[in-house]
Amino acid sequence: MVRYYVYMIIGKKKNRTFSYIGYTSNLKQRINLHNSSKGAKFTRGGRWVLAYSKFYYSKIKAMKEEFALKNNKSKRILIKKKFLN
Repeated sequence: MVRYYVYMIIGKKKNRTFSYIGYTSNLKQRINLHNSSKGAKFTRGGRWVLAYSKFYYSKIKAMKEEFALKNNKSKRILIKKKFLN
């Protein structure tokens, strides 16, 4: 059975902390793509660290969770704070 992961990665550029949220069926490979500048355009040129991940057996549920997390700024800030402390 395929697992779909919703994830949040964190990186720093010029004293600012940035986050990126996505979903994938191969989390390790996806993080490697982000770190090798072959992932999403936004993540090119940075070093990214996995701060959050959750898996689903349904691609649709993973996509819905990704959308919800992208639109919930307070939850993203909370995840960042927990990860950075």
